[in-house]
Amino acid sequence: MARLNLLEETRFEKLPVSVFENPKIASVNVAHRIANLIKTKQANNAPAVLGLATGVTPIAVYAELVRLHKEEGLSFNNVITFNLDEYYPMQPTAAQSYVTFMNENLFDHIDIKKENIHIPDGTLPLEEIPAFCLDYEKKIGDLGGLDIQILGIGRTGHIGFNEPGSAPNSGTRLVTLDDLTRRDAARDFGGKTFVPTKAITMGIGTIFKAREIILMAWSRKKASIIKKAVEGEISGDVPATYLQLSEHVEFILDTPAASDLTRFDTPWLVKDCVWTDSLIRKAVIWLANTLKKPILKLTEDDYNNNGMAQLATEKGPVYNINIHIFNKLQHTITGWPGGKPNADDSQRPERAEPAKKRVIIFSPHPDDDVISMGGTFIRLVDQKHDVHVAYQTSGNTAVWDDDALRFVEFNVDFTEKMGMDNSHLKDLYNKMRTFIEQKKPNQIDTPEIQTVKGLIRKGEAIAGARYCGLEDDHIHFQALPFYESGKNQKNPVTDKDIELTIDLLQKVKPQQVFAAGDFEDPHGTHIVCFNIILAALTRLRKTESWAQDCWLWMYRGAWHEFETHEIEMAVPISPKELERKKYAIFKHQSQKDRAVFPGDDSREFWQRAEDRNRETAKAYDELGLAEYEAMEAFVRWKF
Repeated sequence: MARLNLLEETRFEKLPVSVFENPKIASVNVAHRIANLIKTKQANNAPAVLGLATGVTPIAVYAELVRLHKEEGLSFNNVITFNLDEYYPMQPTAAQSYVTFMNENLFDHIDIKKENIHIPDGTLPLEEIPAFCLDYEKKIGDLGGLDIQILGIGRTGHIGFNEPGSAPNSGTRLVTLDDLTRRDAARDFGGKTFVPTKAITMGIGTIFKAREIILMAWSRKKASIIKKAVEGEISGDVPATYLQLSEHVEFILDTPAASDLTRFDTPWLVKDCVWTDSLIRKAVIWLANTLKKPILKLTEDDYNNNGMAQLATEKGPVYNINIHIFNKLQHTITGWPGGKPNADDSQRPERAEPAKKRVIIFSPHPDDDVISMGGTFIRLVDQKHDVHVAYQTSGNTAVWDDDALRFVEFNVDFTEKMGMDNSHLKDLYNKMRTFIEQKKPNQIDTPEIQTVKGLIRKGEAIAGARYCGLEDDHIHFQALPFYESGKNQKNPVTDKDIELTIDLLQKVKPQQVFAAGDFEDPHGTHIVCFNIILAALTRLRKTESWAQDCWLWMYRGAWHEFETHEIEMAVPISPKELERKKYAIFKHQSQKDRAVFPGDDSREFWQRAEDRNRETAKAYDELGLAEYEAMEAFVRWKF
């Protein structure tokens, strides 16, 4: 089914929620609702007044509206639009401007009248903003209000740019942006430093007056704030919770964005369940964590008093359930990530044979390998497996400009000391320095600067892989074409990306492949790189017997970690190995101290990795299993 649990309501959800299999299906649904409104208004010779949002979330909605216009004749002649917000200050021609966004994604492709388009003006003098905001409100009011308002949601819970602390009756106004909002926007601006600190936004009170409000959210990244907005108490700390007071609101979600809602996350609390092995495992671990008890100490009363009586009745006695789950978790732990030779592997996560495996560790950026699975990387090499590492992209957008200049300055000085003619190099350096001094936020670097930044990261990756024990001929740099755009917005994936990956896989013919399964990285690169690997292996499995025997393991750690109930292989890391992993991460000096795109975690990458590995070990320990210093976690992809 495309649409899931359409009419299902639970005592936890305080407003209507519809969940779709994926954002595309959901976006088409929303676009057709907008189109039907426009047609109804046209039939009555009335304007359709739309409140529109920007950002990644509504892009597919606008794409479908454009398609309806071009292919099915949907006219926007009677449409009047009001955008939610705009950064301040902001020139309308800037790449980050919402004027640019709306023109590129919608307005330039439909027959809307230009005078019917309203977007807050980011160029106004400060003293003129209050009058502009009052006039913005008046224009909406004079038209009878908004017929439909499209919303996204920020991770602070903001709607529009109504940040925490916004009043429920607030109107259009100038606001100060939350630091998390600015960090999330850093990728579009080439760093948080360049993100404006203020914005003009419609108020919550203005949004509330719309006759229909649709809030859309996609991806696991939005799951936690969606849970707060849908199931939490109404609070100014999460402005989206005010929507619980509206009788005309609906949340449209994809399955990852809905995953923290009670009916999906802990369904045994709201309904009878079909108790699969994976759901039993999740429920028992949840119960142990909730009660802060080891698994083997859970009692029948614990089950009955916490919504799990059905499980106890159908699958009990509960002690047998506890032992079963405890053993399942115990069997995920292995010090032999490549398989233990000459051992019974029936209860182990990896095969015993072949004893020495060919392995490829794919790393989306030049440091994901050591950050996310550095301990396992080192152990695979120490245990004499034939390990290769493949860096899928150059990572050249994540190097500071002054680092690039410093490396060129070194080359200028070095060639001069060696008595070499460096006049061309000096000229190139001066041009680079002039460009950087005049560089605008998120402006594409010159090819020379891109090359320098790529070489910086390549050198660091080589140093890290060598430290882990690899020979140079086992270190591969793919430079996949989709990434090499020179900007944060990457090119579409093509067959060339997949063919380059197939070529490497055919060369090595691995029994094991490790790939980044952490799809919430702020760059969006991980999911693209994973899908390229998946496409390559899927093609190869049709014709190559070795590919059919190749296991694909997913790692995380740079941004998030797997939940305990998801883990299928947990590799203990000793204190000494954790130290070695840290030193491998230190080889990536351009990413230390202050990364260009740090996400919303202020810790350095080595600290994040160390803390997450220790937290995984602690989670196992608290469930009653052996206590280790740290653990790296993996999940196997099932073809």
